[in-house]
Amino acid sequence: MNMRESIISEFLAKTNWANALRAPLAGDASLRKYQRLAAGKDGRIAVLMDADPKLGNDVRPFIKITNYLRSLSLSAPDIYAADEASGLLIIEDLGDDLYAKAVADKPELEIPLYEAATDVLLHLHKAPPPSLLPYDTKSMTDMALLAFDWYQFGASDKVNIDHRDTFKTAFSHLLETRISAPSVLIQRDYHAENLLWLSDRKGHARVGLLDYQDAQLGHPAYDLVSMLKDARRDVPESVEEAMVQHYVTHSAIDDQEFRDAYHLLGLQRNLRILGVFARLSMHFGKPHYVDFIPRVWNFIQRDLGQKINEPVGTILNETLPTPTPEILIRLKDKCATIPTL
Repeated sequence: MNMRESIISEFLAKTNWANALRAPLAGDASLRKYQRLAAGKDGRIAVLMDADPKLGNDVRPFIKITNYLRSLSLSAPDIYAADEASGLLIIEDLGDDLYAKAVADKPELEIPLYEAATDVLLHLHKAPPPSLLPYDTKSMTDMALLAFDWYQFGASDKVNIDHRDTFKTAFSHLLETRISAPSVLIQRDYHAENLLWLSDRKGHARVGLLDYQDAQLGHPAYDLVSMLKDARRDVPESVEEAMVQHYVTHSAIDDQEFRDAYHLLGLQRNLRILGVFARLSMHFGKPHYVDFIPRVWNFIQRDLGQKINEPVGTILNETLPTPTPEILIRLKDKCATIPTL
């Protein structure tokens, strides 16, 4: 038994799941690991979150945001036991009915499920947010630059520094002048692989929430972008338009101003993801994320077709190469070969 396993066993021994069988669960792009725990002494099935602090994890943000979301009667998983110093949590098992699976099994549920998730955002955005770091102009610009630092670098073995600097200046100005100050909690990874359909619950509680520990203060359009421009599944443009309209109709917000922000934040988010997916392959040894890049690229091209993004369109189209099959193979061939830039 290695040291980490010993720590986990000691933690579990103090809980209702001391002798529970454990089965691995699919994780995410982070360094956290998850295991499903068989029913404990009180009959509850649960999930073990293993967020080793030695790998840079910290469970405290997850606990903070969980408590906030639950205070709003939203279905973040209950926390049954915690060892913050060791990075271990036992949390409520919300099941396996992820949106991606639920819609694949029953396509007729797509509109009702996405509308329910949009309503969760409307509910959340009416509440005073907790104290969080802002996802502000500097943060968003720095994240968008990952498209140069990792994707362009991986595709061509170099970064065009002049173009990168030109884009940085123009994009920062665009965000500063067109995106209002951060005002709501944004979960940042609000999409079909992190949302669960809890059909036995009522109202907003029907939407189970996962992977929100990186929450910050941001613009109301951000999580809608995350859900509707989903890197992992195709959301029909008709559904996207219906949900944007649903949000606008049920909020006190200017339609055109919101849509402009939606397209600008869509560009920002997907430039970040373009770089992150390249980095996940080249640095972290997770090449399957490269397979999502063509969809992300399509989102970028669609948003570059919007008037609000014209100031950066030319520089991006001249600089970032189209992800051809050859480039995608190149990004995979570099799997786990770049320890740092």
